[in-house]
Amino acid sequence: MIIAIDGPAAAGKGTLAKRIATALNLPYLDTGILYRATAKRVLEAGQDPDDVQAALAAAQALGAEDLKRTDLRDAATSKAASQVASIPQVRQALLDFQRHFGNSHGAVLDGRDIGTIIFPHADVKLFVTASVEARAERRYKEFLAKGEAVGLAEVIADVHARDEADRTRAAAPLMMAMDAELIDTTSMDASTAFARALEVIRKKTSR
Repeated sequence: MIIAIDGPAAAGKGTLAKRIATALNLPYLDTGILYRATAKRVLEAGQDPDDVQAALAAAQALGAEDLKRTDLRDAATSKAASQVASIPQVRQALLDFQRHFGNSHGAVLDGRDIGTIIFPHADVKLFVTASVEARAERRYKEFLAKGEAVGLAEVIADVHARDEADRTRAAAPLMMAMDAELIDTTSMDASTAFARALEVIRKKTSR
C-alpha cells in the first residue's frame, strides 16, 4: 500500500505520517528530509542554495548518513531546502530514490508532490493543511524549544514565503491532487487528525 501525504510546511503531516506508518506497519519516508539534507550539504560547502550545479551535486552525493542527521530543521536549512526544492534537476535526481523506497515494500510518504508527481496512483492521498497563523505558531514553538532566537513575526513571514515558493515553483508546485482527501488541522490536535486520517484510509481501501 502506498499512502501519499502532501501539504504545506508545519501542517502536521510528518507527525501524522509517522503515526499512520506505525499503525499500519508500513515503512515511512519524510521526503522533505532529502531536500533538507541536500540543502545542508550546500550550506556547509559555503555555496548558494540557488546554484543549480551546487544543489544537484549535493543531491547526487546524498547517502544514508545524511538522512540520519539531527540538525536539519534549523531556520537556515529550512529556507535553503525550499530553494533547492525549486530546482527541477534536484527534484529529478531525488525522484527515483522516493519511488524505489515506496515500491519496495509499500510506504507512507509525506512531502509536497507525493500524490501529484511521485505516486500519482497512490492507494490513498491525503492533503494536510492548516492556517498560516497556526502553522507559524507551531514552527515558532519548535524553534524556541531548540533555543533558537527568532521572532514570531519572522516565522510568519517565512511561512508565507515558503508557501508562495512552493505554490509558484516551475518544478512540481504544491497542489492538492484531485483525488486527495483534505484534512485541515488548524483546530485539530494530533490524535484527532490521526483518527480522521485512519477513517479516510479505511474507507478508501475497503472499496
